[in-house]
Amino acid sequence: MSGLVGRKGLGPVGLSFLILGAITTLLPFYFMFVFSTHERSEIFSVPPPLWFGEYFIENVGILIQKIPFWINLGWSIYVGFAATALTLLFCSMAGFAFAAYNFRGKNALFALVMATMIIPAFLGMVPSFILMDTLGWIDQPRALYLPAAAPALGIFLMRQYIQSAIPNDLLEAARLDGCGEFSIYWRVVVPLLGPAFGTLGLIAFIGSWNNFIGPLIVMRSVERYTFPLALRSVQSPVDTEWGALMAGSVVAVLPLLVIFIFSSKKLIAGLTSGAVKS
Repeated sequence: MSGLVGRKGLGPVGLSFLILGAITTLLPFYFMFVFSTHERSEIFSVPPPLWFGEYFIENVGILIQKIPFWINLGWSIYVGFAATALTLLFCSMAGFAFAAYNFRGKNALFALVMATMIIPAFLGMVPSFILMDTLGWIDQPRALYLPAAAPALGIFLMRQYIQSAIPNDLLEAARLDGCGEFSIYWRVVVPLLGPAFGTLGLIAFIGSWNNFIGPLIVMRSVERYTFPLALRSVQSPVDTEWGALMAGSVVAVLPLLVIFIFSSKKLIAGLTSGAVKS
């Protein structure tokens, strides 16, 4: 083990494995960016292109001709922000209730909420479709953000953060000053949830932006597709424009990469907050 981990950190062997893992992870992204700048005939040439070309704008133009590009992109942005806002609202309210109040069945209810995390998502596909069809939400964007507005992970993160960062004495002081319970939540708790909001907001937005199965189940018209599903519709068994598809993948991935690069430290800090209580 001395070669893997030294006294001051990773040893040479461990560092080599780390670099190899990083290269293996980043290589598909590199080729996606490279192929997005080449036309289809160049992509399938032997050997394939290993450096950037000059065909990116043309590939985007092909994509715009095949799908309602800006409409699909707009729907993804709208659904992503709506899902994020509702997740922050409902998860913070539920986390506050579990952290600040004692009521009959509290532990059992929290355990039930946490148990939903171990249920495979595909088991809910058919019930979800039946429910959305019964409500008349098929081909409606609200079918994408309302059912996922209170995920168990978000409730857990908020509960842990509130328990570790907001003392009960502060809540009691607000009650003595005459604040109602909702006023305590809105005026006292919410302003202190900045790090937790940042972390959960990133998780919610990325999850909504990358969601493919949900739109595939409930969306019917191409104009209502979110961007990942619209990209899938570009593929065909005969004449898929792979350069255009790669260009669309770059457009879909680039915002997430930028967000993650500038917020990765805050994301990790928010995930670990409340893990250890003083």
